[in-house]
Amino acid sequence: MMQWKIYHNPRCSKSRQALQILRDRGIEPQIIEYLKNPPSATEVLELMGKVPGPTRDLLRTGDTAFRESGIDPDSADTAALAEAVSREPRLLQRPIVVHGQRAVVARPPEALQSLLEAES
Repeated sequence: MMQWKIYHNPRCSKSRQALQILRDRGIEPQIIEYLKNPPSATEVLELMGKVPGPTRDLLRTGDTAFRESGIDPDSADTAALAEAVSREPRLLQRPIVVHGQRAVVARPPEALQSLLEAES
């Protein structure tokens, strides 16, 4: 059986809600508190490959840390973005739920339903 993972920030209400949705379904995911244990650039690249849509969807482009980073998400290549996230994990959108080769940014938490339905 494939492991469920959640890139989680316990201080974020949306992240807590997504975790609760999983638990309400009887799923106890591996919880990765990415601010305490930042993902490597390789892990970020893997996430980028699993989440549908543009790479910028994985980034908190409205966050002060992102604006201060000076990164242009439209012109930076994925390797540079992954490296930036591994150095400053606050740039990573939250929560991200992973199951096998698929992942979603569960913001809003209801976005998680598409991943749950695909796995049913």
